[in-house]
Amino acid sequence: MGREYRFPPPMSPEGGSSHGCRARGDADSTPEPGPDRWAVVEASREDGTMAPVTAVVVGGGSGIGAAVAERQRAAGVEVLTWDLIGGDLECDILDAGAIEAATADTVARLGVPGLVTITAGIGHSGLLADTPAEEWDRVLGVNAKGVWLVMRALARPMRAGEGGSIVATSSVSARLADRSMGLYCASKAALDMLIAVAAAEWAPDVRVNGIAPGVTDTPMLGRAPRSGVWLAGVAGRTALGRLGTADDIAEAVEAVHAMHWMTGQIVPCDGGLSLHSPIDPLGDRRS
Repeated sequence: MGREYRFPPPMSPEGGSSHGCRARGDADSTPEPGPDRWAVVEASREDGTMAPVTAVVVGGGSGIGAAVAERQRAAGVEVLTWDLIGGDLECDILDAGAIEAATADTVARLGVPGLVTITAGIGHSGLLADTPAEEWDRVLGVNAKGVWLVMRALARPMRAGEGGSIVATSSVSARLADRSMGLYCASKAALDMLIAVAAAEWAPDVRVNGIAPGVTDTPMLGRAPRSGVWLAGVAGRTALGRLGTADDIAEAVEAVHAMHWMTGQIVPCDGGLSLHSPIDPLGDRRS
């Protein structure tokens, strides 16, 4: 399926993301693209006619998901957000029945979405030797199983229709051994493999890719003081010299949705954080 997808200028960042989906009223009205904006957004059908692009953002009530939805609406895309709090539709991604109901509601309201972004997820901290066994089910349940259930439900009508693009947020922690984050690392590594297998199984109709943020300033950071030693150290080890924002990641999500010759890939978007080596002989020195 051919699709032209262009973007508005950057917007202010927002914060946080959760694992699920509470209803609010109708989505905000779509602003008119300005004359200097890349406008949006139609998808070419095989018969040469054009269909408007619609989008779903799961975890779109706050944080990265909210920033993605805001950018898409500014570009003229009709967007429906799912979340436990603050979304257009209430949906708990641990509940397969709720996901199927949200999918049916979405298709009834928007038609089959061409763009699906899944930012829902939870963080976790704890040493492997000290973490209760039930935490494995909770963290892997949300970050891997829940995302798979959403992908599966929405891919069905997409594959039966005109196809499209799915982008899920993973993490650089999927490929880095972060002490005291073992369950989170494992959940994101599992998600990376789900993305790759889904891309292989659903091609050529649906492209499936992931974004791997580094440390991003959203409510998922919890109570970590923004001026504290740990976050200052992370910013210092990031090549671009600061933490990421929700809008930084949303910009990357949009770009990946627009890459029509890419599927099954995880794209780092971490400001260069993962370039840091613990054996770097220069340490914190800058050239």
